[in-house]
Amino acid sequence: MTSVQVEQHDKGPGEGTTGEGGDGYHRTLGARQIQMIAIGGAIGTGLFLGAGKAISKAGPSLILAYAIAGLVIFFIMRALGELLMYRPVAGSFSDYAREFLGPFWGYATGWTYWLFWVVTGITEVTAAAKYMAYWTHDSFPQWAYALIFTVVLYAANLISVKLFGELEFWFSMVKVTAIVGMILICAGILTIGFSDAAATASVSNLWNDGGFFPKGIGGTLMTLQIVVFAFLAVELVGVTAGESKDPEKTLPKAINTVPWRIAVFYVGALIMILSVVPWHEFQPGVSPFVAAFEKMGLGVGAAIVNFVVLTAALSSCNSGMYSTGRMLRDLALNGQGPKFFTRLTKNGTPLVGTSFSAALMLVGVWINYVAPGKAFDYVVSFATISGMWAWIMILVCQIRYRARADRGELPASPFRAPGSPYSSWFALAFIGMVIVMMGADKDARVSLYCAPLWGLILGVSYLLLKQRNPQGAAFTKR
Repeated sequence: MTSVQVEQHDKGPGEGTTGEGGDGYHRTLGARQIQMIAIGGAIGTGLFLGAGKAISKAGPSLILAYAIAGLVIFFIMRALGELLMYRPVAGSFSDYAREFLGPFWGYATGWTYWLFWVVTGITEVTAAAKYMAYWTHDSFPQWAYALIFTVVLYAANLISVKLFGELEFWFSMVKVTAIVGMILICAGILTIGFSDAAATASVSNLWNDGGFFPKGIGGTLMTLQIVVFAFLAVELVGVTAGESKDPEKTLPKAINTVPWRIAVFYVGALIMILSVVPWHEFQPGVSPFVAAFEKMGLGVGAAIVNFVVLTAALSSCNSGMYSTGRMLRDLALNGQGPKFFTRLTKNGTPLVGTSFSAALMLVGVWINYVAPGKAFDYVVSFATISGMWAWIMILVCQIRYRARADRGELPASPFRAPGSPYSSWFALAFIGMVIVMMGADKDARVSLYCAPLWGLILGVSYLLLKQRNPQGAAFTKR
């Protein structure tokens, strides 16, 4: 039998959750695990698989798109850091929205972020199943791989948060090592001239093959959805706040690594790859890292990188399993979700919430069964729009919090976002531009059609819950 416990959720503004068992969770995530979760959160399928399509659409100018988006991500993360140091909580996004915008916004943010990770989990198991085809050549059905990966990661997440942290640490270590190794190999080809790609390898490939903007500025703008998707989940470090051993030290340190992470893993890696292999040789749906090794004539290297991108996809799905259970539990503890989601195992894992989310992720198995060739494209755009909602809420809440802190109504955070509120407004404007570009893309437009429907579902369900208990704490602003 699985033992469970139900904890009360009673936190006031300015109140941290230091010590063991904040909100009933076990604070077992150490500094090295938080660092690698933060690093790994920015390295996933969006880079390893989605970049192939983006390169074919924008050419070398994709480097600039990643750099600008990376700056925006830094502003978002510093805004989140300011909120986390004001009050570190496990359900950070929905909890801040609840405090600074009102109970409905906390409700909408929590459920939308939960949906984002369910959809992302489907995306990632789809990508992992596609990577397996590199070795099996379709001799084993794609949907079966998706099923196996979903079940294994679900089981791992039920054991303990410490195991989750260890899995993420090693998943991230593999990804980081692979990208650094790729950069070094490309640097060796450019300087020493080994491998089959040496004859055409040159930094001039960044501008000589149709220019830096071979598809025009419009082509670059159309890749913003793919670029943003690559950065989704970087905010996951905020969800770990309730289970970090020393959040006041580990979280700011992890957030401050964002600039060099983006500079090395995205901008640096793409500069090297596109210098060694001309951009027009990359194809949508094929990992540019795997394709680059094949062009270099390093077949073993391509197999290794395929293993790495497989771990990247599994890492992201693992994070999804972790975060969905916590978001559902936070909603339940605040009266905005079924009470049975509050249950924890004796190891401090949200059993019911994780199980419910994993069951919905099995929809990905069905998608891989009926449409294995289009499964990734079907879900990536909806994951992007739902994931950006968390960023919008982080920025708006930080703007609200800073205004109240400057008036002396709330304690000032020791980790203030630089350039705020202007940096936060700039980030909001960038997100707005991405949404506009998604509307101009026929493949991504479907997610914008789904967003109002999801908003209607949230609005109606919220009103029904409020009607049942209009005076409940879940429906009255603090």
